[in-house]
Amino acid sequence: MSEEQTVSLVDVLEEDKELEEEASAVLAGSDAERCSYPQGYVKRQALYACNTCTPKGGQAAGVCLACSYKCHEGHDLFELYTKRNFRCDCGNGKFGDVRCQLFDDKDDVNELNKYSHNFFGEYCTCRRPYPDPEDQVEDQMIQCVLCEDWLHGRHLGGAVPDSVELQEMICESCMNANDFLWIYAAHLAVPAESGAGAVPDDDAEPGRKRSRTEDEAPACRLKELGGARRVPSGAVFWPSGWRSRLCRCLVCQGRLSEAGLSFLPDESDTVLAYEKKGEREEEDAPARDPLMSALNNLDRVRQLEIIHGYNDMKSELKDFLQRFAAEGKVVTSADIRDFFERQQSRKRRQVDGRADGRFHCV
Repeated sequence: MSEEQTVSLVDVLEEDKELEEEASAVLAGSDAERCSYPQGYVKRQALYACNTCTPKGGQAAGVCLACSYKCHEGHDLFELYTKRNFRCDCGNGKFGDVRCQLFDDKDDVNELNKYSHNFFGEYCTCRRPYPDPEDQVEDQMIQCVLCEDWLHGRHLGGAVPDSVELQEMICESCMNANDFLWIYAAHLAVPAESGAGAVPDDDAEPGRKRSRTEDEAPACRLKELGGARRVPSGAVFWPSGWRSRLCRCLVCQGRLSEAGLSFLPDESDTVLAYEKKGEREEEDAPARDPLMSALNNLDRVRQLEIIHGYNDMKSELKDFLQRFAAEGKVVTSADIRDFFERQQSRKRRQVDGRADGRFHCV
């Protein structure tokens, strides 16, 4: 094996590590062992929809991370990323005779849950699945802050700015449904041609500020921003910290409450805040994958031996899984355990063969 191939493997492992960290940021913020139902309507959590138990044509339902593992293992699941203010539906009246194995005492319906076409594996205004085997266009999907649907970048009605991963997006439909947001957009949103990520230091119109005494009610920021409005067209991108600039006067609080947007001024509601929480919890947990550090500390001979073993195992695992795919069978955790147990047994035979001077064919 060449030096280039060795470096290539390290690169692959590094990429796997990055993907694992991204997944951990989403999953580590949710409990993988206990159903979240007793917590009520969880502020934000990782959610799944089970196409096996609640297929299209029936009632939409969502299950928590723990139930996706315990109650729906081997089922056809739609990954919903995260949703806010949701209570786990697993095993309730929408699931017929299927009961939750982690928490059985549940109401038939969670009245405050909100559902969308996402729960049936459809996304964006085009209502296509993701990943979409028929879509040949390379495009990113971006989640709307309000409706929490995922939309293709090309279906947002405008250009996607740079550093979009640091920004939040509100789709055009949600902006039009909450017309007052266009006023904020004229002053706080990221310009369509810009990748800027900072919120202005203070009011966009400082000349309109007025001093007030302690007895006066807070001025309405929305009223101070006045009649300047962004042209109602396309999705709007908002930079980090924009929520803290929203007005909190009693009138505006009432407006947000009436629109079901009381969460909007809350910076901890953001997906980024949820991911940071998951990252902190992941850092506090014991390290699970020392492979990269171990590989880098070995000499070249040992590295090559491990790489050969890694490639052999990867090839055998691929063949193993392809047999299930060809027969249309679902791979269970027991099947995976059996595969690795046979790998361990073969390895022990090889070690024993070397110890007594013999080698076994495998």
